[in-house]
Amino acid sequence: MDGWDRAARLSLLDRDGSEMPVRTQVRLLGLNRSGLYYHPAEPPESEVLLKHRIDEIYTRWPFYGSRRITAELQRTGLVVNRKAIQRHMREMGIAGIRPGPNLSRRRHEHQVYPYLLRGLSITAADQVWGIDLTYIRLRRTWMYLVAVLDWYARYVLDWELGDTMDDEIVLAPVRRALARSRPEILNSDQGSQFTGARYVSLVSEAGVRISMDGRGRAMDNIFIERLWRSLKYEEVYLHEYGSPREARAGVGAWLDFYNHRRVHQALEYRTPFEVYAASRAETVATVG
Repeated sequence: MDGWDRAARLSLLDRDGSEMPVRTQVRLLGLNRSGLYYHPAEPPESEVLLKHRIDEIYTRWPFYGSRRITAELQRTGLVVNRKAIQRHMREMGIAGIRPGPNLSRRRHEHQVYPYLLRGLSITAADQVWGIDLTYIRLRRTWMYLVAVLDWYARYVLDWELGDTMDDEIVLAPVRRALARSRPEILNSDQGSQFTGARYVSLVSEAGVRISMDGRGRAMDNIFIERLWRSLKYEEVYLHEYGSPREARAGVGAWLDFYNHRRVHQALEYRTPFEVYAASRAETVATVG
């Protein structure tokens, strides 16, 4: 059982008003009862605060690599070294745009695909999707958010929030998005979650072409980088999520607002959903 599935099952035990004995619930859900009483130790407060600062700097200046982030932190009086910052950035799944150590690097045995979007004219929904992973801070810890975005409409097709950067956090939203529609191209960075066999098989078997950013070029996935920036400045940095449940509620509410109520100047002051739905309808009418 993967971590996401286990968490989903455990959430059933949290519902108020259940009269079923815990032993019976555990048996029906296929869980180990001893695991219900295990609470992982929280990371040190100093590590949490440092990662939060790294996230703030990177969100503001995504072209900053570990050298500049280290220098920026040192300018504020923090005693940090570049090696530690590189380790934290690796754990956070981020890397600066400039060439250098690829902190969100693939595994050597994984295949990298070429970047297919340079010079491409994107004229309709479901022509190009992008997928990416970002760090979401909580009061005492952090989580990771993955979103699948339609480039034409800037519409978030699906998303997943979890506490680890395992394969499933990427596979789950892709499966759900592909169940509703199919793009011609799906673009990502070269992180191991996107170069692994499970992701590549899922996308390829759906008949979708895989595109990957150039090494160290976060701006190759520019629209989803803008999504992260808006999400963090308009929602995440304004709140202190005390639990994963609070984070899911806050992030989910903002993404719903983003899709259905937040107008975009680049979309002629329409919402992403309006643009996506109109383009889909036009495509269906043309094909029909």
